[in-house]
Formats: sequence, C-alpha cells, structure tokens
Amino acid sequence: MKQIIQDLKSGATILAEVPAPMVQAGQVLIRTRCSLVSLGTERMLVEFGKANWLDKARQQPEKVKQVLDKVKADGLKPTLDAVFRKLGEPLPLGYCNAGEVIGVGSGVSEFKIGDRVASNGHHAEIVSVPKNLVAKIPGGSI
Repeated sequence: MKQIIQDLKSGATILAEVPAPMVQAGQVLIRTRCSLVSLGTERMLVEFGKANWLDKARQQPEKVKQVLDKVKADGLKPTLDAVFRKLGEPLPLGYCNAGEVIGVGSGVSEFKIGDRVASNGHHAEIVSVPKNLVAKIPGGSI
C-alpha cells in the first residue's frame, strides 16, 4: 500500500510502498477515501526534515536536553547510535482522514465493518487508529 512519509535524514517527502497495517486490539482499521492536508503543519514537517542537524537542534531544544542527559547516563556512542537510529525512522505524514472501516480489533464495539468514519490517520491507503481517535460520519457519504 502507499503512504506519504518524511525522511528526516534527507528531507525528502516520499510516496512509499509499505506493508498494510494489521488490526490490533483497541484499534480500527480504515481504508482511506479522503485525507486532509494541513498546509501549515505539513509544510512545517517538510521544512524540519530538510533542515540541517544544527537547525533541527535549534528547533527542538527539549530534545537537545534529552540527548545531553542520555550522554551523561549512557555515554556518547550509545547516544549517537540512538539519535541516528531515530532520525533514520521514516515519519508518516498526516493526521486527518475519512474512510470506511475494514476491520475492528478486540475490545472495539463502537464500530463495525462498513461504517464510514473520520480519524486522525496518516496519509495512507489503509490506517490503523485507536478507537478513541475515530468518529462515525453521520449520513451516507464521505
């Protein structure tokens, strides 16, 4: 399935082919029909991804403090490994979509397959979202 991700190392925004999520306990699996693009938020994340290491640090002083605390606790090498590993993880973009429920996890009784819903899912063909971040859409269309 396709999903839009941000590569924090290169700053590239990528339409990636990724495995579809599986439904999990307390979650709702949704096939996306519409996805909202928030120009301010999306632009901020894309610009952050394109920033150099120093600019990224300036934008997140609380993260710099966490890194310094980790250096004191764990040492420089394990900290650098952890930071580069984190920056190497793709960041899924998006937080608002609408679609159709295609699966419900155990503990979910509020939704059933076929329900039309809005959620805080990413920009992806299929998303798995905690049930408390999903709402039924009244009426018949998305």
